[in-house]
Amino acid sequence: MKKDYYEVLGIQKGATAEQIKKAYRKKAIEFHPDKNPGNKEAEENFKTAAEAYEILSDADKKARYDQYGHAAFNGGGGGGGGFHGGGMNMDDIFSQFGDIFGGGGFGGGFGGFGGGGGQRRVKGSNLRIKVKLTLDEIANGVEKKVKVKRKIQAAGVSFKTCPTCNGAGQVMKVTNTILGRMQTASTCHTCGGSGQIIESKPNHADAQGMVMEDETVSIKIPAGVSDGMQLKVSGKGNDAPGNNSVAGDLIVAIEEVEHESLKREGENLHLDLYISVAEAVLGTSRDIETVTGKVRIKLEEGIQSGKILRLKGKGIPSLNSYGSGDLLVHVNVWTPKTLSKEQRQFFEKSLTDDNFAPHPEKSDKSFFEKVKDMFS
Repeated sequence: MKKDYYEVLGIQKGATAEQIKKAYRKKAIEFHPDKNPGNKEAEENFKTAAEAYEILSDADKKARYDQYGHAAFNGGGGGGGGFHGGGMNMDDIFSQFGDIFGGGGFGGGFGGFGGGGGQRRVKGSNLRIKVKLTLDEIANGVEKKVKVKRKIQAAGVSFKTCPTCNGAGQVMKVTNTILGRMQTASTCHTCGGSGQIIESKPNHADAQGMVMEDETVSIKIPAGVSDGMQLKVSGKGNDAPGNNSVAGDLIVAIEEVEHESLKREGENLHLDLYISVAEAVLGTSRDIETVTGKVRIKLEEGIQSGKILRLKGKGIPSLNSYGSGDLLVHVNVWTPKTLSKEQRQFFEKSLTDDNFAPHPEKSDKSFFEKVKDMFS
């Protein structure tokens, strides 16, 4: 089981953005591979701290993590990386969070992974798409195949070592101050941090040796996602120039298509069921639609309008794998607006019939009690 991200960084849930950044920097320095050469446990702790910072430093991701926990970022993914966390490697960390150390460094500057100032891997830009899901797809999970237009390195492009940074991807600057000589590192402006520049490229490629290509990406979406949630498919964004680069990610935003009759409220579903006065008096059976198929329910004789029937487990599955929500069937007795002469006479006679007079029992809850029960 994954450790709580707040526990990983040693902070409280209400920590500020600055406190989160400070805590991550402390952990990253403690477990940095340059400080712990060959220590696999330190390397894993370094990755876990970066994974925690990736989520907690982003307001949207942090809000989803606070609500759903690790399940907010679970699922499969094209490219073998999966969603948040599982696909993070050392190159991702140094590419995304290298500036967390303020451009200075530990022992002369953090370089690329395992290198003490070696060449850094540049990560390509992310792509974003929207995927529309029906309520049935959300309830059962689905695999979607989408066509993505992404930049990839052109066939035949070749690179050579950048003459400005000699392949390091960074240039060092030494400044004399009253405190002594200060060394800082900045991204090389010639190669953009990749350590390489184009040696030759085909005519149809752009200035960075890239071409646009359509690719079909398979996205495994877990059951229980919600509208506005974002999933990440690692390695399916744009490529970056250079032989040592890694592709960006594909960010998938979920858009929930409104169901014709079922209304969602978290993990519960609501259905308005209309029956006639005769059905309410005599009782009946009805086939109703659920996200797992049709089910038959029985309505007893004398059922009252406003009655709520709870079908346990017929709602939306929990992302945390804590079971499924319920389907709440709201019974509404439909009153006819026009009557025939015979029908009117029947109801006029019923006005003085004590059997038709309201006699609510203690077990018949009021509207407000039903609403209270529904939200409790």
